[in-house]
Amino acid sequence: MAGKVDVDPQVQEEGSDGTLTEGALVKTPLHEQVKERILRRIILGTWGEGFVLPPETELARQFGVSYGTIRRAMTDLTASGVIMRRRKTGTVVTGRTPHHSMSQFYRYYRLHGRDGRLLNSDTVLADACHRPATQSEAELLEIPAGAPVAFMLRRRFHEGRVVMVDRVTVPLALAPDFPATIEEMPTLVYKWLLEHHGLRLAAVREKLVARLATPEDLKWLELPADAPRAVLDIEEVSYDSLNRPLVAMRHAALTEDHCYINEIR
Repeated sequence: MAGKVDVDPQVQEEGSDGTLTEGALVKTPLHEQVKERILRRIILGTWGEGFVLPPETELARQFGVSYGTIRRAMTDLTASGVIMRRRKTGTVVTGRTPHHSMSQFYRYYRLHGRDGRLLNSDTVLADACHRPATQSEAELLEIPAGAPVAFMLRRRFHEGRVVMVDRVTVPLALAPDFPATIEEMPTLVYKWLLEHHGLRLAAVREKLVARLATPEDLKWLELPADAPRAVLDIEEVSYDSLNRPLVAMRHAALTEDHCYINEIR
């Protein structure tokens, strides 16, 4: 059944009647901002597969925008396969997540067994803090060196063995309330950014190289300090819909029994 749209206060400015004013959304065209609000609900599962959206006239009223703005946003979403129009039913969510190669980053990392199976891993946070950005982090995130960032280090275990170390950096300029302790750190960073700040992952740039493990890598991977070991180094920078760097990650993975698979559809 059709549902009511919940307006997102952090990106919108309400008029005297509580509706969204077009002047509030100035960073990108209004229909793109409305589309982002709809995509957010679909990605988070608030509007699941088969959900019937309200009529476009009702959506326009609830968002406080013109019918033409809603119509353009819905046309774009229909063209991308996110929603579809059904006779006698209305407009429904298809279950095909937008940017479906991107959606996997919300819950999924791509280390597989040699047979191609996706590995289930247990993630354990080892360190978390707020601190100044290093020079390399600043370059990746396009912020000044020394700018405040949230940092976490986590280890991924498969069948009791550490197989990957993640170093994650988030610019506090985009998310000043990002947690600073192990106890509060979210397991799903991109999902947290989406839920708390409406920052949706739109693109990821990765660079892969093989290198020798550093002494710190060996420590966190629980390997002998006196035995050189090769690791797969994955440098990953994610961007939001405004092309701003959201998160910088650096992964060090063992590949004796595992491989990295990148599939684009």
